Amino acid sequence: MHVLPPQNPDITITDNVLHFRAQGHGAKGDNIYEFEIEFLEPVEPKPVCRMTQRQLNITVQKKESNWWERLTKQEKRPLFLAPDFDRWLDESDAEMELKEKEEEKINKMKIESRVPKDPFRHLKKGYLIMYNLVQFLGFSWIFVNMTVRLFILGKDSFYDTFHTISDMMYFCQTLALMEIMNSLIGLVRSPLIPSVVQIFGRNFVLFVILGTLEEMQSKPVVFFIFYFWSIIELFRYPYYMLSCIGIEWKPLTWLRYTAWIPLYPLGGLAEAVCIVQSIPIFSETGKFSLGLPNPLNVTIQFPFVLQIYLIALFLGVFVNFRHLYKQRKQHLGPKKRKMK
Repeated sequence: MHVLPPQNPDITITDNVLHFRAQGHGAKGDNIYEFEIEFLEPVEPKPVCRMTQRQLNITVQKKESNWWERLTKQEKRPLFLAPDFDRWLDESDAEMELKEKEEEKINKMKIESRVPKDPFRHLKKGYLIMYNLVQFLGFSWIFVNMTVRLFILGKDSFYDTFHTISDMMYFCQTLALMEIMNSLIGLVRSPLIPSVVQIFGRNFVLFVILGTLEEMQSKPVVFFIFYFWSIIELFRYPYYMLSCIGIEWKPLTWLRYTAWIPLYPLGGLAEAVCIVQSIPIFSETGKFSLGLPNPLNVTIQFPFVLQIYLIALFLGVFVNFRHLYKQRKQHLGPKKRKMK
């Protein structure tokens, strides 16, 4: 029965009887329309109603999922009641639909059984968990150590950061080379290029600039480089570690894909300052420069290489920034609804 449009419908089910009463415009004009339907077998006492501009849909759930000979208890169908053949489903149709679902489920199981299971999957997962745990503990030690020294010594802690922290930073950044290997052999789905850019960029500053120039090791910029690196990893490695065991902690996910927004550019800026400060020292000492005579018969000044690297550094920051922004949209952006 259609009431166009219904106003304040009163719909209840008591003693297995559906009671309907509403005011609207129908066959009798603007009037009050009401009816009762006593169902053949027991139904749930709470109907679900959905009202639109054109009609009112009432859904009544059976208490037991079985087939009825008819809808109402009385054998003769009420005159106002007509079947909706668009939704009509007889017993043979339902059996066919159930059979198709069972066949689809069986086919899916067959396909899954054909895919060979990786016998080393638990070993790989254990390795990734241990790797991320060790890196998290290493960078946590760096962060806590630097923070405590900053509170105790103040600005004086800037000048001996390298001598205090370098051994642990050497260990963590050397171990980070495994991330490139993990991506190459398919242990993780991380893209290769951003990993290579970040790891080789950091190791170039750590091993080539700071590790070979004693004059640079007492610069305050070392503190900021190490501090920004460690803060970023405090969120990244525990996020990956929990992902390995299928756990997502939303605050950590938000920090993982948000903290890099200020920290990554600041870390890149600190690395650039470090390189700029090292150029005069390399010019004066001639370290890593290639002079004549040599087999190539060319002169290569390392300070010039560093100037070229500065350009590559900012390009690398842009590449990783773009990659991280896409990841942030994927994990924290609004979910797209699937069209039905």
